[in-house]
Amino acid sequence: MAFTQYLLIFCLVSYLKEGFAQNSTLASNTSERPAGCGQDVKFIYFTLCDLTAAWGIVIEAVTSLGILCTIVLGLIFVALAPSVSQDARKGTIALNLLFILGVLGLFGLVFAFIIAPNSTVCIFRRFLFGVLFAQCFACLVAHSVRLNYLALQNRGPGGCLVFLLAIGLFLVEAVINVEWLLITNVRQTIQDIEPFKNPCNITNQDFVTALVYVMFLIVASLVIPCPVLCGHYLQWKRHGRHIVSTACFSLMIWVAWIVMYLYGNERLGHSSWDDAVLAIALVSNAWVFVLFYIIPQVREMTRSGYRYEDDTLNILKRHSDTPHSIVMENRAFSMDNLDAAEPVNSRLEQDKPVSPYSNYTGLYPTLPLHPGVSFIICLYVCQCLKCNN
Repeated sequence: MAFTQYLLIFCLVSYLKEGFAQNSTLASNTSERPAGCGQDVKFIYFTLCDLTAAWGIVIEAVTSLGILCTIVLGLIFVALAPSVSQDARKGTIALNLLFILGVLGLFGLVFAFIIAPNSTVCIFRRFLFGVLFAQCFACLVAHSVRLNYLALQNRGPGGCLVFLLAIGLFLVEAVINVEWLLITNVRQTIQDIEPFKNPCNITNQDFVTALVYVMFLIVASLVIPCPVLCGHYLQWKRHGRHIVSTACFSLMIWVAWIVMYLYGNERLGHSSWDDAVLAIALVSNAWVFVLFYIIPQVREMTRSGYRYEDDTLNILKRHSDTPHSIVMENRAFSMDNLDAAEPVNSRLEQDKPVSPYSNYTGLYPTLPLHPGVSFIICLYVCQCLKCNN
């Protein structure tokens, strides 16, 4: 284990030296500077200021706006965290903070695909692309697992347990990428006893193959929250819809950039578009995370009406699903189908003559009297009293 760490550190130091030497050589050999770039700008940063290559400037502007929005939303989230009173919502605060940090890292990684590649830049590309995406989708998967418990009984695993689940899922991709760098660069170099292999010299198929675990997390974040949409709690349904929509749009983005990265650019004859495709995939997926998950989660923190589902259709459904009471109804208060419910002997008894005083209860009628009738009755009573006197 110590030998592997030593090899990885030695590899990174060698790449840094090689990158700095490559940057100085390219800067000295480059005499033509694109419009918009000053004399002090190095060659690898020409895409950030080249006015003729508009895609770099546009993506840079969109990425900068995304970084600003993510920081603002993160500060709002931290400010609203103490005001959350329900324990069920407190359990996802640490998880969502980890997700926001992952989205911020995705926006920052976009600049690594805009600038020109060298050994150091390619290491960051290969390692952080899968790790940062795994961090975000692992948070979505862990949140989905917790929502399945909350949608059934309004209780779920604690926030610490869910956070550890997300960390475990995220570290799997980190280990995969570390092993990939060791196998493709360090181990092969030691066996061949040659200078270190340039990490930029990898095929597009190898880069996509290293992201298979991230694709699994995307599918899991799309499938696991689906049962939440059938629960009885409206608030957890909303959380489930946020995760499903985020995973659905992310899956479409991944399918699009993988097709373009593996087949589209080669068919169109634009192999130089590979970095642009990866940068667009990063910034677009990061904006999907912001619009469809972070903003709704911040909004959910301000909601106060977390109660049982009260829509009419589900109330009727729950009443129809409940078993009928086995206690017999009091027939003295039943007014429906008395003839059909009574036996034949009671019907024969009802054919006998009924006394007109059978319903007399000894109480005076309580019907309201007309004022004129009441006045006449009072006069009659007074006359009777005078006659008696």
